[in-house]
Amino acid sequence: MGVAVRIALVGDFDEAVIAHRAIPPALDLSAKQLGVNVAPEWVHTATIDLPAASRLVDFAGVWCVPATPYASMDGALAAIRRARECVQPYLGTCGGFQHAVLEYARNVLGQHAADHAETAPDAAMPVISRLSCSLVEKTGRVFFLEGTRLGDIYGAAQAEEGYHCNYGINSEYERLFLATDGLRICARDEAGEVRAMELAGHPFFFGTLYQPERSSLRDVAHPLITAFLAAAARAQRSA
Repeated sequence: MGVAVRIALVGDFDEAVIAHRAIPPALDLSAKQLGVNVAPEWVHTATIDLPAASRLVDFAGVWCVPATPYASMDGALAAIRRARECVQPYLGTCGGFQHAVLEYARNVLGQHAADHAETAPDAAMPVISRLSCSLVEKTGRVFFLEGTRLGDIYGAAQAEEGYHCNYGINSEYERLFLATDGLRICARDEAGEVRAMELAGHPFFFGTLYQPERSSLRDVAHPLITAFLAAAARAQRSA
């Protein structure tokens, strides 16, 4: 199968977190489907050097994982920025989705006051805010917007996905992403709430509020994770 594809799992590993336990087997299932080896490595947010996140230079892909607040928000944001600017394949799930939105708002859209209500409850600009209805241990249908790469990856118009989160993109600030050709909304739920984003012009950069890694709990390879690993394998071969 050749050299293992190195994946940085950016987050603060906790055995008690279901998503953390689900991610390595999710990658293994996709690796078997692709016929490659995969080597995931946990990278604690507090160990990421600022501002360059050069620790991640030798990884083929970056997955910013659930369970927030992170020990170092700055470390997580630096990792996401590096993946975005250095065109490393990136997948952000749950907290990784939230912080990808925050990183883009601050560093691309120039909204330096943008913040996360979980860690800054009195923020003047809570781009990420508490959900009106908790999605802890919930499942729901997501609908892919027409013409999005995420919809192409699924090969379907909708999917059923699992969640474990209390925070998401604040609807008051959706306009920031409707007016850009960069990070854009690519999936919503039945109520019209944003559930996924993708970055135009990047080889692979997706964030989902839901947790596709939970498919491994059913011993099923997830199409988004398989696409992420395939993109990382291509990036590693071309490096």
